Amino acid sequence: MKFEPTLRRAGAVALSALLIGTAPAALFAETPADTLVIADAIDDIVSIDPHEAFEFSGVDLNNNLYDGLVEIDPTKPGELVPGLAESWSVDEDGVTYRFKMKSGITFSSGNPVTAETAANSLRRVVKLNKTPAFILTQFGFTAENVDQMIMAEGDTVILKTDKAYAPTFVYNCLTAGVAAIVDYDTVMANEVNGDMGNEWLKSNSAGTGAYVLRSFKANEGYVLEARADHWRGAPNLKTVLMRHVPEGATQRLMLEKGDIDVAREMTPTDIAGLEGNADVKVQNDVGGQIYYLAMNQKREALANPKVLEAMRWAVDYTGMTETILKGQWMVHQAFLPRGFLGALEETPYSLDLDKAKALMAESGVTLPLEVKLTVRNNQERMDIAQQIQNTFGQIGINLTLDVADGATALGTYRAREHDITLQTWGPDYPDPHTNASTFAMNPDNSDAANATGFLAWRTAWDPGELGAMTAAAVEERDGEKRRAMYEEIQRKHRDGSAFLLMFQQMSQTALRANVEGFYTGGATDSVAYWTVTK
Repeated sequence: MKFEPTLRRAGAVALSALLIGTAPAALFAETPADTLVIADAIDDIVSIDPHEAFEFSGVDLNNNLYDGLVEIDPTKPGELVPGLAESWSVDEDGVTYRFKMKSGITFSSGNPVTAETAANSLRRVVKLNKTPAFILTQFGFTAENVDQMIMAEGDTVILKTDKAYAPTFVYNCLTAGVAAIVDYDTVMANEVNGDMGNEWLKSNSAGTGAYVLRSFKANEGYVLEARADHWRGAPNLKTVLMRHVPEGATQRLMLEKGDIDVAREMTPTDIAGLEGNADVKVQNDVGGQIYYLAMNQKREALANPKVLEAMRWAVDYTGMTETILKGQWMVHQAFLPRGFLGALEETPYSLDLDKAKALMAESGVTLPLEVKLTVRNNQERMDIAQQIQNTFGQIGINLTLDVADGATALGTYRAREHDITLQTWGPDYPDPHTNASTFAMNPDNSDAANATGFLAWRTAWDPGELGAMTAAAVEERDGEKRRAMYEEIQRKHRDGSAFLLMFQQMSQTALRANVEGFYTGGATDSVAYWTVTK
């Protein structure tokens, strides 16, 4: 450990300089035993205020700085466990939730965590009203009523929703990053011009998490320092250093040299290049993104049930996941990612061109059918589009690729001007309603509604009974019944909607061989640093 004593003496300030300054790569040529060094692309961070952060890297960071009333067990993605609340319950009225706070927990400032502080923190989300606030405001909270809807009585936070929902829906939403509990007094002491401390929290932390932010510089990195007195127990590693390194090839070289412990932006080529290296290993996890095709129901031929069914049998799902998508995506044919309540793992469709051709013949549509496929100008998406173009062409559907940048492709989709579009979708919070509502609900299918938040609206598809089924599922209080409802909704959607679900994201993380306990959060959570050993 050539540089370990120096790093320990230097402390957080010097570590920050090493990370964000111009220290030579050789300086990290064996990472200290008590430090986790990570390379990732973190240029998506807009804000690290937990009540504003909504990008992957910012939420990952905050998951280690803050805790919520309810948490997800990082070792068992999707499983709810006590966070700052030791227990919770809902009254018989179905709208009053009570969260009994744990005692003895403090923020990194030393301020005690109380029910009043927790209530103020949740109220701040609503009053600040940044991008992720909808995760809480969907329960009927507004800036005008939140002081009466979220309250504190003694050691209990009381939360009242506008109507009775499935309790799991409420609890799952409270595990989202936006529901993190902040040190309200400290944050408000740094308020400027009524911003509720928002600007200050963009470069500081004020949480109960396992780590405290010591340094952050956008597009360069951050340094975290462990809290020895954390309520879960002291983290195994004292320091976390994040380095912004967007290139997979560079990350691979750094990992092989021992300059970093974890590489999170490796391409399939980079991963393949690590084979045979005993000093490193690759960890595979599921992610939350779903790849799908959306067929515009304003196009008469694309609204033909036989044509839609034929398409499901004309995709080489396995072929793509074993070649161009190897290690990055797996076959998945339902709108809920694995890891979510009610997610389906069955994949009934496979490439069967004879069956697809027969269905096209039965459709009565004049062949060949000329169709435009809108696709973002991204290599992976282009590869998928070209594969689909090939197999669709063999059943009489001639696809012309309409290639555009991401913003233009999305704009075409949101304006309902596409024929078919290739897109991905990721959940906004760890509850099945997040995807069910957008894939299977469309309250007003008129152009005037402009309901772009509903993917069903974007593709001009009326879900019919699925809309009512989804509305019922989000209010079902029995967890197992709710699971079964989402399973039924997905099967009906999979087999009879205007969508063709194809793949779920895989997350490949490359690590030094001595690193254990690095949890990426799967499809329902964010990364955990406090579980890591080396």
